[in-house]
Amino acid sequence: MSDVKPGSVGAWVLAMRPRTLPVSIAPVLVGTAVAHEVAEARPGPAIAAGLGALLLQIGSNFANDVFDFEKGADTEHRIGPPRAVQQGLLPPAAVKRGMWIVFALAAAVGVYLASVAGPAIVVVGLVSIAAAIAYTGGPYPLGYHGLGDIAVFVFFGLVAVVGTTFVQTATLPPLAFLAAVPVGGLATAILVVNNLRDVDTDRVAGKRTLAVRFGRGAARLEWALLVGVAYAVPLALWLGGGHSPWVMLPWASLSRAVRLLATVRGQEDGPALNEALAGTAQLGFLFSLLFALGLSAQGSAGPRCVPSRSPSPGRSRRHTVSSSGDRVS
Repeated sequence: MSDVKPGSVGAWVLAMRPRTLPVSIAPVLVGTAVAHEVAEARPGPAIAAGLGALLLQIGSNFANDVFDFEKGADTEHRIGPPRAVQQGLLPPAAVKRGMWIVFALAAAVGVYLASVAGPAIVVVGLVSIAAAIAYTGGPYPLGYHGLGDIAVFVFFGLVAVVGTTFVQTATLPPLAFLAAVPVGGLATAILVVNNLRDVDTDRVAGKRTLAVRFGRGAARLEWALLVGVAYAVPLALWLGGGHSPWVMLPWASLSRAVRLLATVRGQEDGPALNEALAGTAQLGFLFSLLFALGLSAQGSAGPRCVPSRSPSPGRSRRHTVSSSGDRVS
């Protein structure tokens, strides 16, 4: 990164890790598609949810950059992409200030979402910020104790997808929880490749990821299971009889997943796994986009109800959702 000058805008962009940012938008797309199917998507809350998710991702990336450096996980021996603090492009104190500024902006977005969907969103937002910091920071960093995979699945899957649906419909339909599984699984698969690549340096730094604890073979198996389950969800929705074949749109990306599996299974060198990491991130976004389109097509094709308005100001329209996700008057 010799073309990036210390303290420059480019250094801050590097710390943001732009290639990871689509991962934060993917659950918002799917959560909005679920809202469209079970009731009605609302552009204002959807855009705010996307902005909030993007800010949380950037803040988390800042936190990871500085805390991994301070804990010795990012050194001159790392084989992954360059990190701003580790490269001396930004001082740790500046990145920490940037982290808090970004989280403050995310909290401001959360205030708007709370006015739309109720105070529960404030709690969700604060917990999400705390988790973003605790992933690599604090007295018990989750990523250093083998809990990173669970954290990513929960916050990039369940919380992000279900939360996006909730701020638009004021309900928690079962479909949102099911749709969150592939989104969270593919986000976790990105982390698995990252940890597979960094096994040796993480072991030296005392970062006890699942790949360090159980070995490369277990990490490869975990990646395959996460991706396999992701593709199983649309199939289950279709075969269950409640959805049209449109929900199978994500399977158009299956060939890409198969090619990535070959790389993950057969490669150990850094450059190849860097490409697999980027490829898994791209797969996650493509899958989520196709899944959202398939769910949206289902919602447009099916009968729609007009939910009654809640008497509470600022709250979205309410309706009842059956266990299958179908709308009931």
